[in-house]
Amino acid sequence: IWKYSKEHGRHDLPWRKTTDPYHILVSEIMLQQTQVDRVVPYFTTWMKRYPTPKKLSVAPLSDVLTLWQGLGYNRRAKGLWEASKVITDTYKGVLPTDPLELEKLPGVGPYTARAVAAFAYNQDVIFIETNIRTVIAHHFYPGKTHVSDDEIRGTLTEVFPKGRSREWYGALMDYGSFLKRSGIKLNATKKGYKKQSAFEGSDRQARGAILRSLIDTPRTRTALSRVLGTERKEQALIQLDKLLAERLVEKKGTQYALPN
Repeated sequence: IWKYSKEHGRHDLPWRKTTDPYHILVSEIMLQQTQVDRVVPYFTTWMKRYPTPKKLSVAPLSDVLTLWQGLGYNRRAKGLWEASKVITDTYKGVLPTDPLELEKLPGVGPYTARAVAAFAYNQDVIFIETNIRTVIAHHFYPGKTHVSDDEIRGTLTEVFPKGRSREWYGALMDYGSFLKRSGIKLNATKKGYKKQSAFEGSDRQARGAILRSLIDTPRTRTALSRVLGTERKEQALIQLDKLLAERLVEKKGTQYALPN
C-alpha cells in the first residue's frame, strides 16, 4: 500500500494539499457517493466562493444550492450550510477536534467526523468507506462472501500505523480505487455495502430537476409538475412536497422558489 501510494498516489488532489479542517469537511461532504474527478472542479469553485465557514454561513441558501447543482443529493449542501453556522457561532469558526463533537454538526455522521479527524488533525481513528473496505476484504478475507464492518474495523485496528493517520487513509483509498479499476469489486458481497440506485427515473433525478428549474425564477406547482414530462407528474409533485418539507424549497404565494 505504501509502495503504491508513493508511486501512484493522488497527491495532487486539492484537499490532499491542505490540513484546514473546514476544507477537509467540504471535500468529504462532496465526495459522498460522488466520483473524485467530478468533485475536483466543484471543490475548487466552492473554495473560491466560500473559503471559510463564516463566508458560507452568511450566504443565501439559494446561492449555495445553485453552486451545488450537478453534484446531486442537495441536502448535503444544506447540511454543510447549516454546519457552517454552528461552526461560526458555537465554535468561533474553528472545527472541533473531537470526532464526537464533530458528529454533532448538521450533516456530519461517524464516517465524516473521523475522516476530518484523520485528514485535518492526524488523529489515530478507525473508519471505513468503500475503497478501504475493498482493500481489507481483498487482502484479509479472500473468498469470504460476507465480511462485517466490525471484522474490517478489527483488521484496520491491527494494522494501523500510529501517528500516520492522514497518510495511511489517503494511501488506502488510492489503493482501493486502483483495485476497483483492476476489476476487483468486492463491496457488493460485503455486509454494510449499499449499492447506489440508478439515476435515470429516480427520485434523485426528479429533485435535481426541480431545483435546477428554480435557479433563475420562481415557478408554479403546475409548471414544476412538468419538469420531467407529463408521465412523471405524480413523482415530481411528491418530490416537490418533500423538498418543501426539508426547506430546500419555499412557497411564496402560489409560486415555489429556492430559499434565501
